[in-house]
Amino acid sequence: MWPVPDNAADRAPSTALPASTVPASPAGPPLGRPDPAAMRARYRAAGLSEADLPAEPVALFGDWFAEAVSGGLGEPNAMVVSTADTTGRPSSRTVLLKHFDDRGFVFFTHYGSAKGQELTANPFASLVFPWHELARQVIVSGTVERTGRDETAAYFRTRPHGSQLGAWASDQSQVVGSRAELDRRFQELARRYPEGEDVPAPPTWGGYRVRPEWIEFWQGRDNRLHDRLRFVREAAGTWDVRRLCP
Repeated sequence: MWPVPDNAADRAPSTALPASTVPASPAGPPLGRPDPAAMRARYRAAGLSEADLPAEPVALFGDWFAEAVSGGLGEPNAMVVSTADTTGRPSSRTVLLKHFDDRGFVFFTHYGSAKGQELTANPFASLVFPWHELARQVIVSGTVERTGRDETAAYFRTRPHGSQLGAWASDQSQVVGSRAELDRRFQELARRYPEGEDVPAPPTWGGYRVRPEWIEFWQGRDNRLHDRLRFVREAAGTWDVRRLCP
């Protein structure tokens, strides 16, 4: 804790809550339930040094992604996508990364979904790749644009047949009367497009590309003194690297 001058209380108004409004100390989790406050993880001593960084952050992301894959992590391409509506109210969900390169990070979804509607109104997003087993995470923040229909159609053709039908059957984020109704839609589509027949990509479904304005690489370290190195895109298109306090 930073030292406080002896006369600090005389110079600054108190921010303490009145006694009647101070919340009681939590009693802890119910008997037999795990207590999140008691959970502790030991992080590695090896860190992330500026001297070891490539000039482009996507190159480092590619290296870390390959290590996550070779390390046997479950769905290493799973990422949390956060969007916000026009009032600034955020929402988050997990989706799967399907492509990345120097242009950005691509995922696919229904344009009428909650995230699709928010991205139409407010085309900015944040991505988090939570690779806990490696004591790593990558955070991406940037602008969002739709992929071209050719790119969407090319990816859609690689999806399993059932996933193609599911994209047509589900009005993502919209209320549906029952599971039976959803299954009925799917079966109707299965009769219309049997296995082996080409299924066109729905016009209401497609890709989004997150073009990063900054990418942060977080490496867990001992004593919670984690390494946080952020690549920030400059006006000229180059990247400036900044070390952040953990």
